[in-house]
Amino acid sequence: MNPNLLILSNIIEECIMMTKRLFLFLLVICGEYVMGQEPTEFLSGTVENESTGFPMESVHVLNLNKVEGVTTDNKGKFEIIAQVNDTLYFSYLGYKSLKIAVTQDMIKFGNSKFKINQLAFALEEIILRPYQLTGYLDIDVKNVPINTSGRYRIAGLSSAGYEGGNRNPNAISKTFASLFNPTDFLNNLFGNKAVQMRKLKKMRENDALKNLLASKFDREILTQLINIERIDLDEILRSCNYSDVFIKESNDLQILEAISGCYEEYRVLQL
Repeated sequence: MNPNLLILSNIIEECIMMTKRLFLFLLVICGEYVMGQEPTEFLSGTVENESTGFPMESVHVLNLNKVEGVTTDNKGKFEIIAQVNDTLYFSYLGYKSLKIAVTQDMIKFGNSKFKINQLAFALEEIILRPYQLTGYLDIDVKNVPINTSGRYRIAGLSSAGYEGGNRNPNAISKTFASLFNPTDFLNNLFGNKAVQMRKLKKMRENDALKNLLASKFDREILTQLINIERIDLDEILRSCNYSDVFIKESNDLQILEAISGCYEEYRVLQL
């Protein structure tokens, strides 16, 4: 046989063997990856009013583990991604929130029924004090309440600004001291809450959940995701130099953005 043909034949055979080995290697890697993935499962159910038994429309159902959310349809039905031991959180204005751990039977049989109770509110007398407007702009603008919290922006950081309390000369010093000394409260909190902070980031990417938070002011979903008490949530915001006015009047979406922004800058300052 021609020596050149023999050499070429050997090269081709070696290439074929290498291709087979590479194919087997990729097959094993892909198999391990697929085996390592948790199967996607869905849980279906119906939300009802416990007092009347009627189905409830537009109830928000949130999987706290997967950070996935849906709302019930006009028959109270919903379907959501869930696995065994995930926690579902049901929320509806004027009703007591409900937390349920997902079981194997819920996923296997489907069409589980969840009942929520209406809250009873004791309304107190409210006295409205309208602004005394004269119709003259120069006079009326003086009667408009002013937020006295000073805001400061630091070049190099992404935030639009920090609230440093009232507009006294020491406010800016307090802001800088808190920012560049994150080893106390924020370090203890954020250093142990990386998983929860990633959940907040995922929630910011979900338009449906963002719309939900924009309509809420009770902080319930946020405290459940971060796994902290409401009082600690307020303390986080104060440590991030947000005023009491902002903490009191902002909706849950604004609070989410504030905490997320504070965490991102905390990470920058730790580098």
